[in-house]
This record gives sequence, structure tokens and C-alpha cells, in this order.
Amino acid sequence: MNRREFVGTSLTAATAAVTTVTASAQDIGPAANRPKKAVMYTMLPGNLSPTDRFKLAKDVGFEGVECPPVSEQEAEVLRKASDAAGIRIHSVIFGGWDAPLSSNNPEVIERGLKNTEAGLKAAHIMGADDILLVPAIVDHNTRYVEAYKNSQENVRKLIPIAEKLKVMILIEEVWNNFLLSPLEYCAYVDSFKSKWVQSYFDVGNVVAFAWPEDWVRTLGKRIKKVHIKDYKGGPGLFGSRGGNFVNIREGSINWPEVRKAFAEIGYTGYMTTELGGGDEKYLRDIVARFDKIIAGV
Repeated sequence: MNRREFVGTSLTAATAAVTTVTASAQDIGPAANRPKKAVMYTMLPGNLSPTDRFKLAKDVGFEGVECPPVSEQEAEVLRKASDAAGIRIHSVIFGGWDAPLSSNNPEVIERGLKNTEAGLKAAHIMGADDILLVPAIVDHNTRYVEAYKNSQENVRKLIPIAEKLKVMILIEEVWNNFLLSPLEYCAYVDSFKSKWVQSYFDVGNVVAFAWPEDWVRTLGKRIKKVHIKDYKGGPGLFGSRGGNFVNIREGSINWPEVRKAFAEIGYTGYMTTELGGGDEKYLRDIVARFDKIIAGV
């Protein structure tokens, strides 16, 4: 298959697979039918013990925590701390930048697979639903078509361990020069034909070149987790020049429309703030802003 056929086939499949959305978003409903507020563990004060960090997260109004990748021993400590505080570790923000699964270097791939497997095992210990994976990086060393095919091949190798551990591999769209349209994102996720490989959608990451509400409606039920942050500039490619990330509800995102889109696809999973850290006062302010987003205002 040549490059034109490859891209054409992928986009045709994605277009056919896009979910048609019909649900109303005017009533976001009771707590059981709304997204859950979560926070990055790294946003919580580092001078506190793990248990106290989790307790603070719960006290200020968060319902879940996303942790960084750690060793299996550290994962045990964090699991016990979160259990003691009464708040879930719902996800592990694994990443994959240091040894991308799209590389043409076998040694890098071997390290990437080993690291990702370790991330899945740590997530299982912590009781998390998933790991966030950046599957590929397109750059001067790796062509787009190579990144697509290499990462597909290597992510497939990880599906059996993900299924065994009952931990999803969630693909995130990020500034890695990869998956630059929602149609391609759909095609990529669908290509694995596995419920263990789905989408981790970052609302703020697409604003520099697109409209997040469009991506939400296109990705639909593939979205299993969400990152919440804001971007000043855009939306859209040319309006974003000179833009930068800002606090939530201070950027260019049309949050009521984004919230409506999530309601339309029936999303009630975790939404995790991905911002700088701070003290209790700062975290309570983030929760207040978050509540307005969920309320659709």
C-alpha cells in the first residue's frame, strides 16, 4: 500500500466510524450522570505526606487523582495512601516521550515497551483504570507514515498485558506532530479493534489548531478520560499564533459548548485538571472554576 492509499483508507474508515450524536445537553443531570472532577497528584503540595496529599484533594472537592508513573513499590504506597484518604487513583499519566513506540531504533522500542509494561503494572497495583500513552513522535528522524505504522505495531504488542491486568491504554492527542485531525484520531484508535485501546482526550491541546467541541463530538464514546486545561489563542490554526496555556476559564475555549458536547456523547467519566500546583486556597479556586465548567456556564 502506498502512502496515498494508506492515508485515504484510514480517513475513509474514520469517517464511517464517527458517532452520530443526538442527545440533549441542556440538562446535565444529577451527580451520577455528570463527569467526575479529578486532579493531578503533582498539583498537590509536595511538602505533605502522600496520605495528606490525597486527603487534601478530597477535602477541596476532587473525586479522583491521576498519578505519575512510579515503581511497583511506590505504587503500593500510593494505593494505601489513597485508600486511607478515601479517594481513587483513577489513572496514570505515563507518557512515553523518552522512548517513543514510533522510533525506528530497535533499542528505543525495546525500552519503550518495557517502560510501558511497567506503567501498566504500576497502574494495576494502584487500582487505576488506565495509563495515558503518547504513542508516537513525528520529527526529522521519523516520518509520519513510519510513526503511524511503528506505533500501531508496538501498541498491539501491549494489548495482551493490558487485557490481563484490566488496564486500558488510552491514546492522547498532544503536541507531538501526530494525530492532527479527529478523523485520523478515530481511525487510529479503531485500528486496534480492542476495548483496551481507547482515547484520552485533552481539551486544551487542540485549541492551537482546532475546536475541542468538534473533536469531542467526533471521537464520541472512544473518549474514556479527559484532561482539562485552557489555552489563550485561537481556536484554530491562525488565531492561535503567540498563544499560551492559562488557568481554566481564562482562555479561548468555549466551555459551555465543550460541556454540551460531552453531555451529548454521555460522558460521565473522570476529567482531570492538568495545571501547575498550589496550596489549598489555589486548589479550592480550581474546583470552583471546574464546577462552573461542569454546570455548563
